[in-house]
Amino acid sequence: MAASEHPHYGRVFLTFVRNSLVRDMTFRVNFLLDCVSSTSWVLMNIGFYLLIFRYTDQIGADTGWGKYEFFVFLATTMFINSVVQAFFMPNAEEFSELIRTGNLDFALLKPIDTQFLVSLHKVEWASLANFLVGAALLALSLWRLLTRPDDPLVIDALAVVLYVFYIGCGVAILYSLMIGLAATSIWLGRNQNLYNFWFYITNFSRYPMEIYGGRYGTPLRWFFTFIIPILVVVNVPARLMARPLNMSLATHWQLPAFAVAATLVSLLVSRWIFQRALGSYRSASS
Repeated sequence: MAASEHPHYGRVFLTFVRNSLVRDMTFRVNFLLDCVSSTSWVLMNIGFYLLIFRYTDQIGADTGWGKYEFFVFLATTMFINSVVQAFFMPNAEEFSELIRTGNLDFALLKPIDTQFLVSLHKVEWASLANFLVGAALLALSLWRLLTRPDDPLVIDALAVVLYVFYIGCGVAILYSLMIGLAATSIWLGRNQNLYNFWFYITNFSRYPMEIYGGRYGTPLRWFFTFIIPILVVVNVPARLMARPLNMSLATHWQLPAFAVAATLVSLLVSRWIFQRALGSYRSASS
């Protein structure tokens, strides 16, 4: 293939984005209902936590996750999950259907990386409504923390840059887990339990890792930090914003440094699983 024939991945992705937006805008009422439904669910969750904070000052005794620190954590969760659900979840869900219908054959024939194609060809724009709710929640929470009379929060430009970077790391880790689970459809046949596995595993990332302590919590914390690094997905960026790093303390950099390594390893392992699964695929025409 000549150099000029190689696909420009940026332009291809923008084409996917544009086509998905045109499709969603064709059915505007359905799009708006999806946005309202998704936003309502998030607002109910926020209301639940507001109720909890009527009876306690922190999530977990002496963890440092007070009301607005935790809402920074919750907003970070919304950012990461909304991006994953908008760009990757709908495509991962359809992967088993590509296998069942034989359409994976056509994806394999395209002059473009198969993992890229099956991961990004569809975008659910309605899922990004939660991103906007998260932005509003983050702005309100930070304003409360920055203006509190006792020990106000101080945030510098480095913390903001690192926050965005580690949100990207969190998205990459969750994508790696998702595409790895989706690729098992080649071996397992019609894998329709992706949502169930996804919920069970990622449920551990919805809360600060400090609450996982004691006899039963500590093994869970260790497993979901170092084996399946779910706990670093939200905890690292949320800490950077709610409780900024102390540059003079080396211990403050251990978890962020591990998060970078976990991101790279997760992407490599998921790529290996995907390629290995494709190697086992048998064409529908064979």
